[in-house]
Amino acid sequence: MSATRRVRIASLGVVSTLILEFVLGTMESHYGTRPTAGKPVGLFSGGWLAVHFIVGILLLLTALVLVVRAIEAGNQLVLGMSVLGLLAIVGAIGAGVSFTRTGNHGASLGMSLAFAVALACYVVNLVVLPSGPDSVTSASAGKS
Repeated sequence: MSATRRVRIASLGVVSTLILEFVLGTMESHYGTRPTAGKPVGLFSGGWLAVHFIVGILLLLTALVLVVRAIEAGNQLVLGMSVLGLLAIVGAIGAGVSFTRTGNHGASLGMSLAFAVALACYVVNLVVLPSGPDSVTSASAGKS
């Protein structure tokens, strides 16, 4: 499998996981304990929040691997989008930790905006990278 194909598959995985993470965060927001300035919540204080936190860490690790794969693929736009997506995920995690400590609505908004930026970055990767299997690409190249 080519490096480009691996980046495309990993980008699709990150997009799917970002959507899952957004759903988990929304569930926590509706059904979990809301933090306040005087009463922070622990990252493992509730079931949905614990799962949300764990998936966030896995998402961070996946985004790091994706940057390495983007370097291997050699596409500058995909590398830039992968790095920007990683930074957005780091920003969302920082905003999330801040939100659990203070309950600040701005931190909640920061998580949502960072999610949107990360999602857009990885969708750009999916649009820019070819979608066909390697064998089709190789076979077409030989016929020219």
